[in-house]
Amino acid sequence: MGLFDLFKKGDKVGKDSAIDSSSVVKSGAKTSKKDADRDVVTKLSFHPEWDVPQEQKYVFNFLANDLAPLKPNQLSLSAINIEPVLANGSWNVKAFFRSSLAEAIELGEIELLILDKEDNRLASHYFDFKELGVIPAESARPWIFNFPKSAITAEDVPAEGWKISFNLLSLRGHQLDLDDTWKKQLPKEQQEKLAEIVKTLPKLGKTEVNFTGLQTKLNDDNSLHASIFIRNGHDKAINLEQLPLEIVDARGEIVAKGSFKLDPVLTVQPNTTKPWTFIFPAQLVTAEGADLSRWTARVPQ
Repeated sequence: MGLFDLFKKGDKVGKDSAIDSSSVVKSGAKTSKKDADRDVVTKLSFHPEWDVPQEQKYVFNFLANDLAPLKPNQLSLSAINIEPVLANGSWNVKAFFRSSLAEAIELGEIELLILDKEDNRLASHYFDFKELGVIPAESARPWIFNFPKSAITAEDVPAEGWKISFNLLSLRGHQLDLDDTWKKQLPKEQQEKLAEIVKTLPKLGKTEVNFTGLQTKLNDDNSLHASIFIRNGHDKAINLEQLPLEIVDARGEIVAKGSFKLDPVLTVQPNTTKPWTFIFPAQLVTAEGADLSRWTARVPQ
């Protein structure tokens, strides 16, 4: 079966999922107040390497004519159909990728979701949008997004009301998640400095939770205050109720070790980093010879 055979005369355009393009791309064009509410009718656009048979062009035109207008500076995914691949259990998801920007764009890696009519997640997968090529201004490009079996959590293909959408959490980038108590205590300048530090940290894996040291202070009473970045690479929040933790100094020696009961539960939002300070009482600290010029925080296995 060829690529164009997957688009059939009986296909219909389903739900549309549109976002403001500023979530994904910085546009050089400015929209006047007068133009902000105008309807943008996107024009059909084919990948330059596609040699589309005339009969198939009629099918694409028929589908494109059924697309609802967009507002200026939007990106949209318009669902068409899902065809399961029996050979490997993947889904071929047919859709239009649309842009109402006034200039051509080319995008990079973006995570897409398949959601049912109640917005429950059925599948998620990252796609390199460079494969779609340069998308002309105010255009609609038909495409097939193949979700591998490993990316699908649903048992069956959804019947009606499903949509394909951008994962906004992955689009916004990793961010600082500052607790309200920190917001009240820290001046705005220090909050901004923390946000800048978070941007410089190594990129997390998509399911990684990481503990990165920020600052330590060994007090006169031999207690140790350790401020740590708790980094959540998941697209779901994590809740910490009990956390075993140890501090390793520049010599590779454990200088503090304890287990912390977090009440209330400490929540770290999806794709964010939350700073938190843990206080090790003197009886849990081995201060003699400690070298805290470099140190790491780790959760013992």
